[in-house]
Amino acid sequence: MTGAETDLALLALRVIAGLTMAAHGLNKFFGGGRIAGTARWFDSIGMRPGRVHALLAATTETAAGLFFAAGLATAFAGAAFVALMAVAAWTVHRESGFFVNANGWEYNLVLAAVGVAVATTGPGAWSLDNLLGITDALRGWTGLAIALVGGLLAAVGQLALFYRPAPAAPPAAA
Repeated sequence: MTGAETDLALLALRVIAGLTMAAHGLNKFFGGGRIAGTARWFDSIGMRPGRVHALLAATTETAAGLFFAAGLATAFAGAAFVALMAVAAWTVHRESGFFVNANGWEYNLVLAAVGVAVATTGPGAWSLDNLLGITDALRGWTGLAIALVGGLLAAVGQLALFYRPAPAAPPAAA
C-alpha cells in the first residue's frame, strides 16, 4: 500500500466517523426533543444536572466529530470519542449486552476504537494536523496515551462526579 492509499483510507475513516459523531451531537441540538428533551433523558439515566450534560455532550460530540473529520487535534478528538462512548456505554448500554440491535455497547466500542486507532496512527497527510506540522508530535505512543488513557480518565472522572442513578426499586412482594 502506498502512502497515498493510506492517506485516503485515513481520510475516509476520519470523515465517516467524525461526521457520524458530529451528527449525533447535532441531533441533540436540533432533533426530536432537542436540548430540553435530552436534558430530561440525561436526568432520567442519572447524569445530573441533565441540562448541563445535554449541552456538554451535544457540544463535545459536534466539535470532536468535526475536529476528527478535519484531522485537527486528532489525538484530543480521539480522546473525546473514548470519553463520550465510555460514558454512554456505562450509563445507557452496559446492561443490554454487546449487540447494538439490543441497545448494547457495540456502536460505542467501534467509535471509541476508531478514535484510538486514528490517534495512534495519526490522521494522515490529508489533515489539518499535517498542514500545521503537528502530526508527528501527536501520534504513536503519544496519540495512544492521549486518546485511550486521557479519554478513559475523563470518562471515569465524569462518572464519579456526576453519575447518580436512581436506586433500584425493591422487588414486588409476592
